[in-house]
Amino acid sequence: MSGLAPQRVDGSVVQTSDLVLVRGLMDTRATLDAWKGRPWPVLARWFGGSLAITALLLLSVWLVATQSVPDQGTVTFPGLDGEPQLDQVWHVLERNSLVLALHGFACVAGFIAGSSLPLEAQQRSGAWRWVHDKAGPLAIAFVIGATAFSLVTQTLVLGQGAATLAAHLHISPALLLVGLLPHAVPELVALFLPLAAWMIASRQGDWHVLLAATVVTVVLAVPILIAAAFVEVFVSPGLLRALVG
Repeated sequence: MSGLAPQRVDGSVVQTSDLVLVRGLMDTRATLDAWKGRPWPVLARWFGGSLAITALLLLSVWLVATQSVPDQGTVTFPGLDGEPQLDQVWHVLERNSLVLALHGFACVAGFIAGSSLPLEAQQRSGAWRWVHDKAGPLAIAFVIGATAFSLVTQTLVLGQGAATLAAHLHISPALLLVGLLPHAVPELVALFLPLAAWMIASRQGDWHVLLAATVVTVVLAVPILIAAAFVEVFVSPGLLRALVG
């Protein structure tokens, strides 16, 4: 395949968008094959980046919690005020799946904006080329903005919740976070895997790997999130009670 212009194959015209899709799938398959041969360096970068984001988020949550006024209403935490239930695990998974989906879509959007749209733009002319040239950077800016909004929102919500729960248990926010670390760290690392992959690829200009990165990071994240949800519901309440006692 020497170019991406429309070509006639078996009597039918292959459109540019079809060829861009084929190129994207070829890049994804080649990327997965390359990672299969040497997976550990890639995984180390993803998990290292995700752990760094997690540490930064937890520090930010602690800072917000120390400056927040606790709510005076009823405090709810899975398994803390009653017997833990399996439906609470499902609730935690449902909440986390939305965040994982957002970060996964950020990866896909990065692939489209950084890899597919430039290929489409090469085959356009006039106003349509200008639109495709501008769409990529605008889409990337939107992804960055949406991701930043998600992180800030999570920090504020978690910080306020931590301040309220710490006041309810009569412990400091720092001690509360220590009790939550066994489930919070793996949970957040799993949630931020797609985001870490996006950041690493964008810095290196490797937009074409992001579709493969989305698939792999989500597959890795799901079992970690399931395990973390069970720890949050069935283990973390006992740790918090031990810290209070």
